[in-house]
Amino acid sequence: MSVLARDVMQTQVVTIEADASLLDAQRLFVEEEINGAPVVDDDGRVIGVLSVRDLLRGAAEEQDTVLSEPHYYRDLAEFSGPDWAAGPEDFQNRLATRTVSEVMTEGALTLPPDTPVSEVARTLRQSRIHRVLIAEEGALLGIVSTFDLMGLLEKEPPSR
Repeated sequence: MSVLARDVMQTQVVTIEADASLLDAQRLFVEEEINGAPVVDDDGRVIGVLSVRDLLRGAAEEQDTVLSEPHYYRDLAEFSGPDWAAGPEDFQNRLATRTVSEVMTEGALTLPPDTPVSEVARTLRQSRIHRVLIAEEGALLGIVSTFDLMGLLEKEPPSR
C-alpha cells in the first residue's frame, strides 16, 4: 500500500485574506512559523498562494534588490525583530500599504487527497514550489509541504 497525500497533509491550514496588508502577512508568518499560505477571497475560496519570496519581493523598493541576493530565503523573523519593527521606516511603510493580492502568486496548484506522495514530491520538484494544496471538489482539505515529505522520510527511510 502506498502512502497518499491524505496521510501526510497538514489539515490545520493557515490562510490569509487577499485584502490583508503585507505587514499583516509578515506578522502571521512569524506568529505561525510558516513560510507561505493559501490566499482566500471573501467567500473563503482559494485564489492564490503567498510565499515569503512574494512578500519580500512586494516589499522591496526595487524587485532586483531582494531577488539578486544569494540568500533571499532568509528567516522572516529577521524582518520582524525589534530593529525591523521600528524600521527601516520605508520598508515597514511598503509592507503596510501593499496588499497580499498585489504580490501573491495567482491560482493555486492543487492535488486530490488520494495522490501518491511520490507524485506529490515530483509535482513539487518539477514546479519548483515548496507546498501544494490538497483539495477535493473545490474544498481545501489540507496542504503538503517539503517539510511534510522530509518528515515522512525521517519516519520511513527508503529501503536500499
